[in-house]
Amino acid sequence: MTDLAHDYLDLDGLFTTEELELRDRVRAFVQERIRPHIAEWYENAQFSREIAREMGKAGLLGMHLSGYGCAGRSAVEYGLAAMELEAGDSGLRTFVSVQGSLAMSAIHKFGSEDHKQRWLPGMAAGELIGCFGLTEPGAGSDPSSMTTHAERVDDGWVLRGAKRWIGLATIADVAVIWAKTDEGEGAASIRGFLVPADTPGFSATAIEPKLGMRASIQAEITLTDVRLPADAVLPDARGLRGPFSCLNEARYGIMWGAMGAARDAYEDALAYALERRQFGVPIAAFQLTQQKLVDMVLEIQKGILVALQTGRLKDAGTLRPQQISLGKLNNVREAIAICREARTVLGGNGITLDHSPLRHANNLESVRTYEGTDEVHTLIMGAAITGIPAFSAGPPS
Repeated sequence: MTDLAHDYLDLDGLFTTEELELRDRVRAFVQERIRPHIAEWYENAQFSREIAREMGKAGLLGMHLSGYGCAGRSAVEYGLAAMELEAGDSGLRTFVSVQGSLAMSAIHKFGSEDHKQRWLPGMAAGELIGCFGLTEPGAGSDPSSMTTHAERVDDGWVLRGAKRWIGLATIADVAVIWAKTDEGEGAASIRGFLVPADTPGFSATAIEPKLGMRASIQAEITLTDVRLPADAVLPDARGLRGPFSCLNEARYGIMWGAMGAARDAYEDALAYALERRQFGVPIAAFQLTQQKLVDMVLEIQKGILVALQTGRLKDAGTLRPQQISLGKLNNVREAIAICREARTVLGGNGITLDHSPLRHANNLESVRTYEGTDEVHTLIMGAAITGIPAFSAGPPS
């Protein structure tokens, strides 16, 4: 196995010493704390609560945020961490994303100073867990059609409704819940609320069984006459701009993470191909196997370049939301193809949890769906290219 097998274009030369040091620390963390256990966690549909605290100690939670115990790392550093975590498992990277890019970002961007002081230090340490309630049983790609409603009463608010596919909800200490109010019309009426999980009327039920993301938690939330004080509302979030800005943080991390899963699947397949012998030679000697490995390398290297350029734009403050869609759409789609192809190199052994590609492929089906489906990101890009939004079923007005 040559150096070109791992970094064909010497992409490491595009990163700073500090960026590479952080990447290597996260890689070592994954090697020590995730890889030895991930097959068991996946098979048993188990999320390790202790790993959350360890990630907090490692500075991985809300690492792209500043203050309140957060590490204040760059976008590229956060991306590298996401890539290494997802090389371990999408479920563990998803935890970091839900905690940091969604729940913590919402509080950091839109919360009051009291909100930030109350929740962010504990969340950064992994001592408190947050979740982000936007998707509903009948409202996924079109969050403006949500039916969860917040009614203003004399002493605060009353929330009623349901949310679905909410990561971490069953173990969360606080939920960021997005709901329509009577203040404004349509999407403009949407506000964000901080709901402590022990509030009467708040309940969360895990969605089981699942075929992917088994080392992670997704749940359905029910809100039955949940009474909140007046200051539970996020003061600086009105309309869909609030939740969408958080989703873009998560989408950004996904484009990096998907390449971690793809890289891990490729490296598993490569090692196997060099060791497994058929017809008297390693299967890596066969032309068809080499073609598969080459195709994987091509897309992994290109995907990392896409993620890196997006990260540099983000750090420079010039990244446009529409540009994030390119990376999310391309990198997840290619990562699934890579993982499936890597499984074919492994033959029948590839359907066991002794190897990672099929586990990654199953996980990535969820990653492909959440934070915007392929179709949604295609239409975001289409609108950016043509200037014509095409999200409705009918012709453009």
